[in-house]
Amino acid sequence: MSLLDLTWRNVQRNFRLYTIYLFSMIIGVMIHFTFSALMNNKDILDALKNRGNFQMGVTIASVVIFLFIIFFMLYANSFFIRQRKKEFGLYLLLGMSERQITLLVFYETLIIGAISLMTGILLGGLLSKFFGMLLMNLMQYDNVITFSFPFRAIGTTALLFLFLVFIISIQNFIMVHRVQLVELFHAKEKVEKPMKSSTIYAIFSLILLATAFILISRGRESSIWQEHATFGMIAVTVGIIGGTYLFFRQFSGWLLQIIQHKRKYYEGNRVLWTSSLRFLLRSNTLNLTFISLFSTAIIFLIGFVCINYAVQFEAVGRNLPNDIAYQSVDKKTNEKIHTILKNSEHPVEYHNTLAGLAGIPISDRSIAFDNPEYYMNDVILFPEKAYNEIVFLRGDDEKVELHGKEAISLSQGTDLNKLYDKNEQPSFIVKVGKETTFTIAEKKDYALLGWSTDPERSMQIKPAVLVISDQAFQTLKSNAEMKFFEIYQIKNAKQAEVLSREVHSLVTRTPGAYYSSFADVYSNQIESSSLLLFSAAFLAVIALFALASVIYFKQLQEATEEQRQYSILRKIGVDDREMKMVIRKKLLFVFLPPLVLGILYSWFILKYYILDSVQDFPQLNNMIWGILVIYFFIYLLFYLSSTNIYFKIVNQKQ
Repeated sequence: MSLLDLTWRNVQRNFRLYTIYLFSMIIGVMIHFTFSALMNNKDILDALKNRGNFQMGVTIASVVIFLFIIFFMLYANSFFIRQRKKEFGLYLLLGMSERQITLLVFYETLIIGAISLMTGILLGGLLSKFFGMLLMNLMQYDNVITFSFPFRAIGTTALLFLFLVFIISIQNFIMVHRVQLVELFHAKEKVEKPMKSSTIYAIFSLILLATAFILISRGRESSIWQEHATFGMIAVTVGIIGGTYLFFRQFSGWLLQIIQHKRKYYEGNRVLWTSSLRFLLRSNTLNLTFISLFSTAIIFLIGFVCINYAVQFEAVGRNLPNDIAYQSVDKKTNEKIHTILKNSEHPVEYHNTLAGLAGIPISDRSIAFDNPEYYMNDVILFPEKAYNEIVFLRGDDEKVELHGKEAISLSQGTDLNKLYDKNEQPSFIVKVGKETTFTIAEKKDYALLGWSTDPERSMQIKPAVLVISDQAFQTLKSNAEMKFFEIYQIKNAKQAEVLSREVHSLVTRTPGAYYSSFADVYSNQIESSSLLLFSAAFLAVIALFALASVIYFKQLQEATEEQRQYSILRKIGVDDREMKMVIRKKLLFVFLPPLVLGILYSWFILKYYILDSVQDFPQLNNMIWGILVIYFFIYLLFYLSSTNIYFKIVNQKQ
């Protein structure tokens, strides 16, 4: 019998194991080809305004995805080989050499790899069209994505998975040559000893976890994070990692010991599942810790990028409230720009001219503007009447009423308005013809003019704007330099990049002239945040798949090792219903605590370090809760699937 004949018989005899391994490799190929096909899809590249950023982002994500796939496939292959150690021992006993066994496994890997490559590329091509349409939808583009199999994507996927087969072959060679014949026969018969737990360590684990939660809940504005950030970071890291490890290593075992000392311990099936858990705690501690921390990372990643994506749409509008705004230059240029806008594919919805006073700040600009380095050096003062008219046109509830020398600074980007009491209003001196002292009644997170922009460099710097009373404006007007600004609202401003470039080239002929366009920033910001969300969601799917595989293979291994014990239980009268109940309770311990800890960690971090910073976006809380609910139901499916597979394995006749 040749090695190829033996390979085919092995596939037939161990069809279940080979199916799992084949399915894992197909998923890996499919995921990689889908992402690679997106990166090389002509329809997507033609639709993007920032093709270079897209290709760079997708390339980085592809590398991360491939590393995930390597980790997952090596883990799956390790399980696959361990399950066959007894079979390899029999081959050695019958006279086969280690070289022949290694060659046999290589043939199997090559055949499975070839089948996986063809199937994965076919399925990946189908998925790439769907995900391409999803990406266009995220970016709010209407472009049609055609069905395609880019040759470059096929080539890179084939090369990368040949490399993967090579790595797997090296792993197989090491595993086959490292184990002795006696160990091969007893590979599945190792039994874990019940682990002793310490009350002190159990309590210490809760202290570590409580410390981490308390420090996180203090928020980044608290003194401990402002003054002792390094200490706080170390304490939280030790609390989460160390606390999680000791929770599963010590607290869980201690809790099981407490249950064993209860009077009703021997009633029902409690003795069956608790005894089994005590024996398996030692081997599951690292897995459970990893699952908890990995779940935290997945939820946090998705939560963060979803918040970023949701905020971007409104944030761009807040930072650039005018579709096109520029400082008036000469009359001839203004008329030319107006004609261009009027005759463009983006009709003018309204046009206003704002008159302001040019001022030079004498006081420290940080009094009126947070992070003054992001603002222009000079200050522009607008009357409340002109400001209120623009606010009314926009439909915003941001009107002001000022008296005397009161002023409101438009300190956009502060996230929250800061209203001062009458006796606490800071003084701010501005030279407008002559030095004038204003009292800052409020720092308002609102933009009248918005960031100055450039079609190539996006956002640059913000104009420093003060809104003053109409009375003060009229008094200062006669001795001050006047500046005029043209504000346009146009239709379909998101797609006005070409128009913006044309207007920008005319305005900037006057050195230092202010120019701002919504379109200059929108495509760049939205494409970037959409790509980030898309890549993160893709990575999260892969991470969930890898996490499910770790859990799945671990339970598969334990179920295979415990077939004899469950066979004994069946012989002494334990029926299927009771056995399913024992399995469900046992696996609930494997799934529930890591899920709860992962959700708690991620929620605390998202809540106190991101959501509290964007309180004017109340819908984000519901979005994060939605992510948590979806993750819970995915995890629930893992649990139900694992209990079903576990029962099928232990129910098999030996």
